[in-house]
Amino acid sequence: MNIKKNVLTLAVLSTLSVSAMANTPTNEEIYQMMQEMKEEMAELKKENESLKGEVEDVAGSVDAVADATDEAIKAQVKLSNKTTIGGYGELHYNNLRDQKGSSNKDQMDFHRFVLFINHEFNDKMRFVSELELEHSLAGDGKPGEVELEQAYIQYDLTAKTSITGGLFLTPVGILNETHEPPTFYGVERNDVEKNIIPTTWWEGGAMVEHEFMDGLTANLSATSGLDSDGGSFKPRDARQKVAEAEAKTFAYTGRLKYTAIPGVEVAGTINYQDNFCQNELAGCDSATLYEGHVVYNRANFGVRALYAWWDIDGSAVKEVGANEQYGYYVEPSYRFDNAIVMGQDIGIFGRYAVWNNKDGSGGGSENEYQQYNFGANWWIDKDVVVKIDYQIQDVGSAISKELDGLNLGLGYQF
Repeated sequence: MNIKKNVLTLAVLSTLSVSAMANTPTNEEIYQMMQEMKEEMAELKKENESLKGEVEDVAGSVDAVADATDEAIKAQVKLSNKTTIGGYGELHYNNLRDQKGSSNKDQMDFHRFVLFINHEFNDKMRFVSELELEHSLAGDGKPGEVELEQAYIQYDLTAKTSITGGLFLTPVGILNETHEPPTFYGVERNDVEKNIIPTTWWEGGAMVEHEFMDGLTANLSATSGLDSDGGSFKPRDARQKVAEAEAKTFAYTGRLKYTAIPGVEVAGTINYQDNFCQNELAGCDSATLYEGHVVYNRANFGVRALYAWWDIDGSAVKEVGANEQYGYYVEPSYRFDNAIVMGQDIGIFGRYAVWNNKDGSGGGSENEYQQYNFGANWWIDKDVVVKIDYQIQDVGSAISKELDGLNLGLGYQF
């Protein structure tokens, strides 16, 4: 029995051994398997190198985008630091009664909407511009105009001397260069500077400014000039606004201004042009404007005074009495600090003004305007002002309209 069991066991083991030997790979098969594994590893290595290259390309693209974005941000910051935008505007309401007739004025008008765009090219050179829309609507049959009042390049030759070229405001008077609503009293700009100087007055050309010492500066300019077509020969009507302006004769302006004492400005201007009508009208010759003014501000008290006079040659000008035109005004004021709440001031003022655009031969006092204004400014912010004033006119016998009444205004600057 045991012998049979042993024989059976040996038979089974022999069968298993033969089966195992039959499944063991040969040397050739092992070699083939190793070759296949080697090829697969080489393929994997190749794919890994390709992926590495793609990753490096993506990383390079990300760095390039980041660099470009950084440069764009730097350029934008640089632009925002060198380019500035500002402006001002004013809404007026006039309720005036004609004391000589029926030419009453009941009017609401967004008189001016103005934008400034300025740019600093570098520490020595800058660009200044001013674009204005008057009376809200411009175009054929509309009451307003779109005007380019300033567009010039200014270059500092030295710390005390600069040169300006382009379209700029004539250096004359108090309001001509600084006329943002929060900077002056009264709803309307005063009639002396408006009708005699005439504010706002700009020309195209070149100007040199030099500071002799602290607070003492001089301006000298050569520009296009006025061009009267006759009739009244009013300087305001002769402005060409550098719109295809006739330039047969130039205008030359010189100003000396003293501001060394805090709160004080004293200035004088002479403007001369060889022909007031650009050689296009017989009997119209040279014209000279003389202007002087004083501005005094001490503590809360202020006063402004100005005188301007035109001397215009020519037989046609003398015939209508326009060879001499003049105007002057005195304007005292007082400002109450924090009169309502913190940061809100109220100022009161009075103004006496006289002007005449026909005071020469053939004219006289019958063409003279006298006007009184009394009113107040309420600065609800240093750059936002509400205005009110009452005007009373007393005019000469040759003037057909005499307007008395109320003016209201809202103005801002930024």
